[in-house]
Amino acid sequence: MFSRSNIALIGMPGSGKSTIGVLLAKTLCMRFVDTDILIQNREGMSLIDIIRVKGTDYFSKAEETVIRDLHTEKTVIATGGSVVLLPEAMIRLRESSRIVYLEADLWKIRKRLWNFHTRGIVSEPGKTIEDLYRERLPLYRRYADIKIRLRGKKASQIVDEIVEKIFEENDSGD
Repeated sequence: MFSRSNIALIGMPGSGKSTIGVLLAKTLCMRFVDTDILIQNREGMSLIDIIRVKGTDYFSKAEETVIRDLHTEKTVIATGGSVVLLPEAMIRLRESSRIVYLEADLWKIRKRLWNFHTRGIVSEPGKTIEDLYRERLPLYRRYADIKIRLRGKKASQIVDEIVEKIFEENDSGD
């Protein structure tokens, strides 16, 4: 069993997991890894191309494999927005990481995902951003050890809040 020395960021596509992850890793002197980039490197193509050419089931298996194969400590992990749809991946993350949910408002996600259909988001045909949000929101909340509301905060404030909550958690004996 791994120690939970990693921090895994979960949340909707466009919630800022990669951006916040880099800043958090720098602040805590930790490594940083983005599972979307690992998938792209492993597959040799962009996320949208993987989904278009090989399908969402293949993409989900690739995402699960990348997370299963992560053997890291003291690393901030930015996950793909669909990771919460993969119970085995979430079990693996839970073993090795404190899971932080970056909770963005739906209107903000809509604004950031102007490229929804070309971004490489796991979604069934005909589903909207709103559909994904409603489907995933309970899963993000269920898996999170720490929830961070993003509304009205700058990236540096979000990082400070995550750090504060992690240290509070450590002080309480986790």
